[in-house]
Amino acid sequence: MAIATVRPAAAADIDEIVRIQATVWRTAYADLVPAEALDRLVGPAARQAWAAALNAGPGYHVLVAGEGAWTVGFCAAACYTGEGGVLAEINTLLVEPRWGRRGHGGRLLAAAAAHLRADGAQRGHAWVPETDLVAQRFYARAGWEPDGAARTLDTGDGPLREVRLAGTLDLRLAGEAEPPRASLGG
Repeated sequence: MAIATVRPAAAADIDEIVRIQATVWRTAYADLVPAEALDRLVGPAARQAWAAALNAGPGYHVLVAGEGAWTVGFCAAACYTGEGGVLAEINTLLVEPRWGRRGHGGRLLAAAAAHLRADGAQRGHAWVPETDLVAQRFYARAGWEPDGAARTLDTGDGPLREVRLAGTLDLRLAGEAEPPRASLGG
């Protein structure tokens, strides 16, 4: 059995992050996002954006999940100081479909939660397409539920409605004490 890991991303991971994002979005969001936008996910601007994310500084975390020698997923998360204190957001959490249902998503979310807690946040949120029931079920297993907020994005080919899911950051990595919620899949 291969060993599953989660670690901070490095510059050498950018090509894999770009590849995974393009693969997942083409699989999950082809009906929601225009083909031109999906094509831009693998261009130079995408690589530059991820390089900037890796160097965004304190409060911003990019993590990669691995299984054996393979990079199988990634997560970008950030903390911001806002009106209500420290706000935490999972900006993106993606696992390549062929590596799904092996716990990688749960490990990424738990690792991101640990970083966000260390930054001073107690709760977090993530925006997901309203029609992405897979992502909503994933977050629900972690105790994250819709909080009533929604937004509509202009994809250039029509609107994309997203819902905000929110929950506690009291999630644990493997080997830590058990979380108060059901264990994560992913």
